[in-house]
Amino acid sequence: MAPAGISTSSSITLHVNGEKYSLPVDHRTTLLDALRERLDLTGTKKGCDQGQCGACTVLVDGRRAVSCLQLAVAAEGREITTIEGVADGDELHPVQQAFVELDGFQCGYCTPGQICSALGVIEEHAAGWPSAATEDVRPDAGPPPLTPEEIRERMSGNLCRCGAYVSIVKAVAQAAESAKETVA
Repeated sequence: MAPAGISTSSSITLHVNGEKYSLPVDHRTTLLDALRERLDLTGTKKGCDQGQCGACTVLVDGRRAVSCLQLAVAAEGREITTIEGVADGDELHPVQQAFVELDGFQCGYCTPGQICSALGVIEEHAAGWPSAATEDVRPDAGPPPLTPEEIRERMSGNLCRCGAYVSIVKAVAQAAESAKETVA
C-alpha cells in the first residue's frame, strides 16, 4: 500500500500505430499489458513475460522493444508500432508478405514479434549497425552483407517453438532486399 498522498497510478497518453490513446494506468503496468488489456491490441503476444522469447516485440520510436519489460508510463509520448500498425490498410508490409510467401510461420504465435523484430533488424542493418556476427565492425566498412548468419544473430532474441527459423531467415532476407530496391 502506498503511503498517504502518494499516487500509484497516472493518466498517460500512448501513441500507438498513429493513434493517441489516453488512459489511466497503475505505474506497474507493462506496455504489453496496456496494449493487450487496455487498448485491445492483442496481436502482440505474451510469451514468457520475462523478456526472453521476443513474442511481445514491438517498435518504440522505430527500435525493437520487448514490451513485457517496459513500463507503460515509460512509453508515454513515444511512437509505438504493434503488428496491427505494420500493414498499410489491406496491403501487407513487405516483411509480412515475405513471411506469407516463404512460410515464415507455423502456429503463428511468435509471428507478430518476429515481424516487428525483422522490421527493426532491417532498419538497424541499413543504418550500418554491427551485430555480434559482423566480421568488420569499423565504421567506414559500411553495412555488413546481410547473410543468413547475420540475420540469425540479429533475430536471436525471438524464439519460435515450432522451429520455422529457416523460413524466417529467408523471409527477412527477402524483405531486406525488397527494402533496398525500394530505396534505390
